[in-house]
Amino acid sequence: MKKQRVLITGISGFVGSHLADFLLTKKKLEVFGIDLSTAKVDNLENCFNYIKLFSCDLTESISVRKLIKEIKPDKIFHLAGRPFVEDSWSIPQKTFVVNVFAELNILNSLVELKLNPWFQIACSSEEYGLAVKKELPISEKNELRPLSPYAVSKIAQDYLGYQYYKSYGLRVVRTRPFNHIGPRQNENFVVSNFAKQIALIEAGKQPPIIKVGNLNAIRDFTDVRDIVKAYWLCASGKCEAGEVYNLCSGKGYRISKILEILISLSKIKVKIQRDPKRMRPSDVPVWVGDNRKFVKQTGWKLEYSLEETLPDILNYWREKVR
Repeated sequence: MKKQRVLITGISGFVGSHLADFLLTKKKLEVFGIDLSTAKVDNLENCFNYIKLFSCDLTESISVRKLIKEIKPDKIFHLAGRPFVEDSWSIPQKTFVVNVFAELNILNSLVELKLNPWFQIACSSEEYGLAVKKELPISEKNELRPLSPYAVSKIAQDYLGYQYYKSYGLRVVRTRPFNHIGPRQNENFVVSNFAKQIALIEAGKQPPIIKVGNLNAIRDFTDVRDIVKAYWLCASGKCEAGEVYNLCSGKGYRISKILEILISLSKIKVKIQRDPKRMRPSDVPVWVGDNRKFVKQTGWKLEYSLEETLPDILNYWREKVR
């Protein structure tokens, strides 16, 4: 039987690398990856020898078309993009160019080449933005009230996918993942940042002060290793083309509780210091998702608890800061 060709954009990133690890446990798959550079692939050390890696700027349409034509993927997981909400206020133009035009180039290439792979798009729960208490947990039917340029760029990605499904019949599945965490996540994200600060303090490389932003916010956290399994289900014929699905745990955790658990995993004594630079211009007090649509469609089950994920993140940073 011919191997299925699977393409991951942004493969060396946090989620992309975990997805690559997961896919390599599957039989009869040939895994291809696209990233801006093939020089820095630290996250891919577990699977580097088993994937075919390409360097490509996805905002360059000719390069994208050439690669799609060469690979002819059966499944595409589109994870590449600018993932930082905070950056989108200072460089909104770049956020839009990378997040929107990269996807548009892939979609156009598929149409021009008459290819129709399963195409999973990693959109974002940030699209929902301002959700009021009576709307919780947030379902796919919630109104979109974006609170950042990043969120608006993800809405554009989301609806481009829908439009190409309707216009050209492309097998697009749109996903709106809520906060996902795990080893390898960039320190710009809150849980990873806390873990890195604790590891630095343990190593004597930072004073015993943990700088924080808004600790009162309540967020829905899912382990990245559960998220990538959900992505696989999206591109395995379990979901309906053109539909949108929330990916989340359905449980809310106060940020202060996350910090408390991480500190309890260490023997250090620290002071907590509020840092105004870590506060967003606009933020939502409670953000918890409703995953019932996706669970009913696919049978997806969470395998990692917060109590398992947080030690893994802290141990990852302990190794990194040595």
